[in-house]
Amino acid sequence: MVLLFPFMSSAQDWFTDFDAAKEKATAENKMIVMVFQGSDWCAPCIKLSREVWETGTFQEYASEHFVMVQVDFPRRKQNALPQEQQEKNALLAERYNRNGIFPLVVVMTAKGDVAGETGYLNYSPEEYIAHLQSFTAQ
Repeated sequence: MVLLFPFMSSAQDWFTDFDAAKEKATAENKMIVMVFQGSDWCAPCIKLSREVWETGTFQEYASEHFVMVQVDFPRRKQNALPQEQQEKNALLAERYNRNGIFPLVVVMTAKGDVAGETGYLNYSPEEYIAHLQSFTAQ
């Protein structure tokens, strides 16, 4: 089973393959939430993960309403991504995160059209959900 779904990680259904995420979003009529992060060096990224992404409240809501995409740029050698994933992430950054902002949260349609962008906010999971939803109403 793990070999069939290499684009997803454990606790949350995080895609790392953008094309697969778009397919799922299209099939399930969901918005995509793409998160640019530095998982092992970016303090606001780590806080956003702990305070929002890893909470049961967010995970439950996201599973019903969003397709989550993780675009990670770790710096520590032991956390290095495979070369192919690094290249895919660099291409996504070229298109959606030209200014190199971390964390950058991009809410988009299943086709990849950007509906809104945000970052770390000192919000509860419920407030963050409402904030992301505000982009989907446009």
